[in-house]
Amino acid sequence: MGLISFIRKLRQIHAQRPFIPAEFGESRQVRTLLNRRSVRRFLDCDIKDEEMALILEAARLAPSTVNMQTWSFGVYDTESWRQTFGRSIPYGAHRAVLVLGDITRIKQATDIFPDSPLVEYTVSVINASLAAMNMTIMAETLGIGSVMLSDTGKTGFFSAAYLKERLKLPSGAYALMTVVFGYPKDRDVPMPPKFEIEDITFSGIYRQTDTCRVREWLSLMEAGYRASTFFSSFQAKLRYYRENLIRAERELRDIILGERPKT
Repeated sequence: MGLISFIRKLRQIHAQRPFIPAEFGESRQVRTLLNRRSVRRFLDCDIKDEEMALILEAARLAPSTVNMQTWSFGVYDTESWRQTFGRSIPYGAHRAVLVLGDITRIKQATDIFPDSPLVEYTVSVINASLAAMNMTIMAETLGIGSVMLSDTGKTGFFSAAYLKERLKLPSGAYALMTVVFGYPKDRDVPMPPKFEIEDITFSGIYRQTDTCRVREWLSLMEAGYRASTFFSSFQAKLRYYRENLIRAERELRDIILGERPKT
């Protein structure tokens, strides 16, 4: 990508704005939700316990399939994270919540899942992801930044076997992601490249996104990554995923389809 093309792509990225109809333009709730961004630079300022309690309450009260609440949360401050993992919370954040899909409580209560590992895993992922999103929204309303991690620093499903062993997770509990929290250094974080609404919606039968639109998105991602990450590239990130996918796939298959929870 040449310099002129690179600059044009960056201008496109910075020109993006969420669509907010005029009648909702003054709504603080709407703006809080649509202006939320993933934050990777945090101030050296701790989060109050009361604020963290609200964030966790948002997770606890998240919607779930038949109210099964198939989740658990590992809650850490900087000290407990270092004691558990021997390193700092990624990106210098001050709090972290490791999100698990967890069907163990359901197994204790009922035999609704007699032998359906893929259904169990899918249900737990759906519900735990809703809880994770609820946490990020609550954090945003409190002026606290967050970012969801799945591989950085062995924090999610890409390191499922490591986390299973490290946290002594029983069968039926799956490490999915970690959400880290802190006060953002930069409030004006650009919106990452997003597909237009017509690219991701359909009515009736499924309609595939135009290949040109997908390629345009990829070129914007490459430019944005180049601007924000001096020592890497988006293609290097994709190569990392490709190189680790076989291992991650094997570990997940072993965890999901291997040992079964006792009924």
